[in-house]
Amino acid sequence: MTKLLEQVIAQLKALPDDEQDAIAARFLAEMEDEQRWKAQFESTTDDQWNRMAEMVRQEIASGNITPLAEVFPSQPES
Repeated sequence: MTKLLEQVIAQLKALPDDEQDAIAARFLAEMEDEQRWKAQFESTTDDQWNRMAEMVRQEIASGNITPLAEVFPSQPES
């Protein structure tokens, strides 16, 4: 176990049981989600990647895109 994970567990032990369970449930759900994504990516064939890339190229060519600046606006300067 890494030192960072040991630190996290030590802090979790200080929390009430219901908070520990809530954090543990979120962590387990995140791990399951990550495993599903990993399996999905690993099972994607080169042909599927190529078809997805072509779809993106077509969307860009048709102008059917949203600029990243609109999706992820920059933070206002403080």
